[in-house]
Amino acid sequence: MTADIPLGDRLDDDDYPAYTMGRAAEMLGTTPGFLRAIGEARLITPLRSEGGHRRYSRYQLRIAARARELVDRGTPIEAACRIVILEDQLEEAQRINAEYRRAANSPSDNSGSRAG
Repeated sequence: MTADIPLGDRLDDDDYPAYTMGRAAEMLGTTPGFLRAIGEARLITPLRSEGGHRRYSRYQLRIAARARELVDRGTPIEAACRIVILEDQLEEAQRINAEYRRAANSPSDNSGSRAG
């Protein structure tokens, strides 16, 4: 897969597909079928090993865990996946807005502050 990337970097990378389907299901306390279902609902798309096996990242496991919480509370899996997608999009939009606010309030930004 990415053997040329140092091990330490791979272990620190939230997007590195380090977990097999069986291990991911075990960590989430769910079944491989649940992981396949949220993949079919396009909540997460696992990467594939050279042998074609699904591999999951820590980020994907966090997303799957949130979907599982919703399903455990009685939310249909398709709705749970949509909710998680929207939550993730909202979080990203809020992060981008915060970056824009910081940039706009930065002391190094003098545009528009000169009297003419």
